[in-house]
Amino acid sequence: MAKVCEICGKGRMAGNNVSHANNKTKTTWQPNLQTVKAVVDGQVKRIKVCTRCIRSGSVVKAA
Repeated sequence: MAKVCEICGKGRMAGNNVSHANNKTKTTWQPNLQTVKAVVDGQVKRIKVCTRCIRSGSVVKAA
């Protein structure tokens, strides 16, 4: 299952951890995804959304 927000499409980011000695190792950062019950097209569904979308009000939570 893809680790992508179903609202904004935010996904994994890749980059380097850089130590004090300037050693570089590959690393990934995952989005903070939460499973929420939301109203989608008039129906209640469970979707994975990032906390930024929840906080900004992009998701209408089901009661």
